[in-house]
Amino acid sequence: MKGELALAEARGWIGTPYRHQCSVRGAGADCLGLVRGVWRVLYGREPEAVPPYSQDWAEPSRDEVLWRASLRHLREKPVAQVAPGDVILFRMRDGGIAKHLGIAGEIGAGATFVHAYSGHGVVESPLSAPWARRIVARFAFP
Repeated sequence: MKGELALAEARGWIGTPYRHQCSVRGAGADCLGLVRGVWRVLYGREPEAVPPYSQDWAEPSRDEVLWRASLRHLREKPVAQVAPGDVILFRMRDGGIAKHLGIAGEIGAGATFVHAYSGHGVVESPLSAPWARRIVARFAFP
């Protein structure tokens, strides 16, 4: 049930422009901002105060900041256990830290996910093979 609500809310953000560190539906969001905005609708508050962060997500220090935060607030589940509304964590390049989030949309042969993507804003993209191979973790809203 939470997953379906999360997906419906995420789809309501489609068209929101990409803005680093923002989380305002229709005005601007990055990938974390999208997930934070969905969280606020589901739970009525922020999951935690978010300190300023760079676009490299602590990559030079190899600190998995986003993964640890996800573990604090979401329920980790097997990567292969797919459901609409899951939060998906991606590693954008081999050997890099996990620093991109999306929300699972359609599942199966036509799988999609909703995410805020630099240069594109909030969009629903096909979960194509290049994206799917970058998934490192999957979470459900509690």
